Amino acid sequence: MDHTGSPDMTPQSSERDNGSSSDNDLSGEAQDMLARIRKRYLGSGEFNGLHIYGQAGQAAREAATELVEANLVQVVSGADYLNIHIRPWPSKRSTESQLQDLRELTLEDYGICLYPLADGMKGVRLPGRMTGRPYARAMARGRGTLELAYFEFAVLEQYRNDGRFRFSFGDAGASMWLTDEASEDAEVFERDHVGLSHIGFAYDLSRYDRKDPSSPIERRVAVFYCDLITLTPEHQQRWLTYQVPEQNLEPHPIWWGSQMGHWPDAVGPFAHLFMEIENLSELSRLAFGEPLFRVTERPADLGWLLRPSQREWDDFALQLDKVLSDNLRPQFFDRAGVATENEQGDRVGTLKRLEWFMLAHGVTDAEATKVLAPLRAVRAARQKPAHALRENLNDRTFIHQQISLLQEVIGSLTGIRGWLSSHPACSVWTNANEELSTYPL
Repeated sequence: MDHTGSPDMTPQSSERDNGSSSDNDLSGEAQDMLARIRKRYLGSGEFNGLHIYGQAGQAAREAATELVEANLVQVVSGADYLNIHIRPWPSKRSTESQLQDLRELTLEDYGICLYPLADGMKGVRLPGRMTGRPYARAMARGRGTLELAYFEFAVLEQYRNDGRFRFSFGDAGASMWLTDEASEDAEVFERDHVGLSHIGFAYDLSRYDRKDPSSPIERRVAVFYCDLITLTPEHQQRWLTYQVPEQNLEPHPIWWGSQMGHWPDAVGPFAHLFMEIENLSELSRLAFGEPLFRVTERPADLGWLLRPSQREWDDFALQLDKVLSDNLRPQFFDRAGVATENEQGDRVGTLKRLEWFMLAHGVTDAEATKVLAPLRAVRAARQKPAHALRENLNDRTFIHQQISLLQEVIGSLTGIRGWLSSHPACSVWTNANEELSTYPL
């Protein structure tokens, strides 16, 4: 896609009422049609195109051809997108291909839609409702509905940390919206009545080296222009301050595929982690009548670090340990006959009981130590903030550390799953997600 340019921030007072000087080179019929296209585009509320079809389409063919040849108007047909009433992006087709659509238009066809290009909107005064709405103004100037704007990851912090919003992390994207309770609260300003359901993640890995923990992993937020225009002026202005250049950025393939209507054939590391937690709970239930974990669903706010800071890292370690060590069910170990105390009579934690359980069923000391090491690393990372004063320092290696730790934990759970699935009572079990591939990012 062509993502060039940035939101139009030209003050309204500097815009002219008339069309651009190139309009004067058009025939009267073409000028009239361009005025109709602009009126439909700006007046529709969703930047829809002018639909031409049937007898009227035949009559409009000559003027439309003139506008396309002048690079003022774009044709959108089924060759561009299933729904011709939105322009997903500036045309990827040649001018000749668009003119061919006009030439082949018949009375029986559903028709095509005409949209103004950037040159076709030059000098046009924008409606007052777009004041303070940079992304609405950008679309008015020719941005496509499904073009992407990119932002620093930290743009999500306000919504994750604000209790009035429901924030949900995915591996490849996120969503946020004002809760029903906050929506009905008279003290919540109208400006904060916002939500975005299709937030994506994007990456610039051009300088990333997985062997070099100091190499940059640029993770960004990607949002469609059609979604950004739904934000209130205040939130559009806030997002604008986080916008970044789009060079070398590519949307996450899982997110992009889902937005284009494709079923995902891969998962990210957080989804993989909870698949393994669910697998272990199913296997332990088959073998011992009790699930190993209390909860198998991912907490909504567990996800990638929004900033490479000590505070973000500490919070992540705390959350991850809660879904691992803290999530192990004592009832499972009781059912499996695992002791609760050591030889000195001291009570032991769930990780130690998991180790004893494995040792009691044929796993060697060395194997148990190795497979449980990542879980113990998470527990150690969680305990550090409780025993030391820590500055909230930024450190880009936290991004690498998070990716690496997730992979190690997944490897640990996968190893335990492979061992537990060999129990005779688990012979009927199959891994429903065996064919899914995984992304490390």
